[in-house]
Amino acid sequence: MGTGPVHDRAMSLIRPPDALETDRLVLRHRRVDEADIFRRLWTERDERVPAHRRIDAQGRPTVDEIAAQIRAEGPGLRLLAVERKDSGDVIGYCGLTARGDGPPDEPELAYELLRAAHGSGYATEAGRAVVAWATESGILRLWAGVWDWNVASRRVLAKLGFRETGRVERTSVHGQSLLTVRES
Repeated sequence: MGTGPVHDRAMSLIRPPDALETDRLVLRHRRVDEADIFRRLWTERDERVPAHRRIDAQGRPTVDEIAAQIRAEGPGLRLLAVERKDSGDVIGYCGLTARGDGPPDEPELAYELLRAAHGSGYATEAGRAVVAWATESGILRLWAGVWDWNVASRRVLAKLGFRETGRVERTSVHGQSLLTVRES
């Protein structure tokens, strides 16, 4: 698979579908009026998550800052809202993001659900939909980082076909961020 300028442009043109559907979920573009739900994810994060990924002493990010971030999303890979079909409530996000130091054609799978939605298989179901879409779109390799202590998320990634590479991306006083990969 190439990584030159033509290939880079081709990958930047890959757009997520308007919606992905599973038996129980709809994954769709996030909306500005849902910023409070996405901020709630920040408040529910495990205390072992590094400080820059939790609400700071000034209460940031605020709902308005998250709304601005959603408003500024352009075309291309992004996080999608995970909505339950039966109730219409948004329970988190799942999608693909650019991997900072990785090739542009090898994005990262990211997902996070509200605690009330944990343990029901929603992360696996949403992840399967995104992985299937990525494969159909010609993306042959996906990455995901996961904290060593996050056993539930490690199980989700294993169910989705990711394997741990043995590489540690970050280390904090609370653990190590492990790199996983899935190849089609």
